[in-house]
Amino acid sequence: MALFESLVLLLLISCVLLHLARRIGLPYPTMLALAGALVAATPWAPVIAIDPHLALVLFVAPAILSAAYDISPYELRRHWAALVALALFAVVLTTAAVAWIGWKVAGLPIAAAIALGAIVAPPDAAAAQAVLNSQGLPRRTLTVLQGESLFNDAVALLIFAAAVGSVTSGDALADLAPSLALAVPGGVVLGVIAGAAFVALWPFWSGTLGSTLIEFVSTFGIWLIAERLHVSPVLAVVAYAMWVARFAHGRQTAGDRVHSFAVWDATVFALNVTAFLLMGLQTRSILSQLQGAEVWNALGFAALVFVCVVVVRIAWVLSYRCLLSPVLPSLRQPPAGTVQTRLLVGWCGMRGILTLATAMSLPAQFPGRDLIVLSAFAVVLGTLILQGATIAPLIKWLGIPKDLSLDRDVRAARSVLDAVAVDQPAEDANFCLPRSREAERVLVAAQRRTLQSLLLEGRVPEDAFRILQEELDWRELSLTPHRRREIAEA
Repeated sequence: MALFESLVLLLLISCVLLHLARRIGLPYPTMLALAGALVAATPWAPVIAIDPHLALVLFVAPAILSAAYDISPYELRRHWAALVALALFAVVLTTAAVAWIGWKVAGLPIAAAIALGAIVAPPDAAAAQAVLNSQGLPRRTLTVLQGESLFNDAVALLIFAAAVGSVTSGDALADLAPSLALAVPGGVVLGVIAGAAFVALWPFWSGTLGSTLIEFVSTFGIWLIAERLHVSPVLAVVAYAMWVARFAHGRQTAGDRVHSFAVWDATVFALNVTAFLLMGLQTRSILSQLQGAEVWNALGFAALVFVCVVVVRIAWVLSYRCLLSPVLPSLRQPPAGTVQTRLLVGWCGMRGILTLATAMSLPAQFPGRDLIVLSAFAVVLGTLILQGATIAPLIKWLGIPKDLSLDRDVRAARSVLDAVAVDQPAEDANFCLPRSREAERVLVAAQRRTLQSLLLEGRVPEDAFRILQEELDWRELSLTPHRRREIAEA
């Protein structure tokens, strides 16, 4: 009951902060971080924990699916070298640097120090998307950042699982390497199989309340199955989301899509709020157990971890093209990005729900757990507040022009769809009368087929396709007689 009361209160506060964030131009994850910090500073807040095994699947799986659904496979293939540099090398380097600090400064066991590094290493998909979407960044930069924040989650969780498994089972890290090597392709195969099954079975739930419910069941179910099979749950969910996004267009109705997007956006936001609440409560509990100099030592170490995370990322982003171009020749090909753009990418390293959830998922008796959780919360607060709140001023200071190419692509594709309207005859032969409702629905169906063809032919990018698809969905709904969504098909 205490958790429910606290959650209701924080949801109310978050709604107020969300309105304030819009008024002053701050991204909402920054405001959530501030709310979590306020909870941590509240002396009368209850002590509430969460089952470690529940934290990852509950908080991370929906956020990963929501972010992966909008990623274009074509753009990922196009920028694969930059994604490897950021999603693999950056995570490994950050993990190693933080692990060295944890081992050398705090005296953590090697495996526990590596777990700390893996927790704070990956920038978060949901945080990056929420912060960057409204800033008008170059689309290539935005695609790389969004793709990085998905795949580095998989890399970090593999390292994290190996470190935690080494502590709990007593096995050496090297002994776990073969199973980790199979986790990557295994997760992708599982996600593709699940995505194909979902698309094939979609007509059974289409147009009912069960369609949205099955989306949540399948997302959580894929994660849990992946854990049971010891494959990467992140890659399984990413592959599943990308497959469904690519092949479910012809089977999902406009009502299904509109309803699904609304529910998922609200759910991911509520889960973010809950994660920050729980992390704030755990941080307050940890600080209350420390005495005198212990508090300042713990806070000083957490600040050191935060500085290490920020410095390593900026240094790597500014230098990886020179360092990796001998082994990844495609990094030498244009566009390489300006120094200003690379500096911005280096600064865009916000941590979020993945860092919070992995920290909360540590077993209760894990070595140095309290210090790890405190450091994770400090990194999330620092990156979301310091970096998230300063991205817009930094873009202006660096003189990075706003990318208007998305608007141009949308207008170009819309002109093709308008031409379809011209080719469709009006109801009256002399074009004196407007089309009937049924004729308008036929026109929307023809435009939808044209838009799908443009996507398959590569003539419209994925992000522009989503915008126009949403426009067609709302037009179709406006022409459809109102009918409440049924629990099951009649």
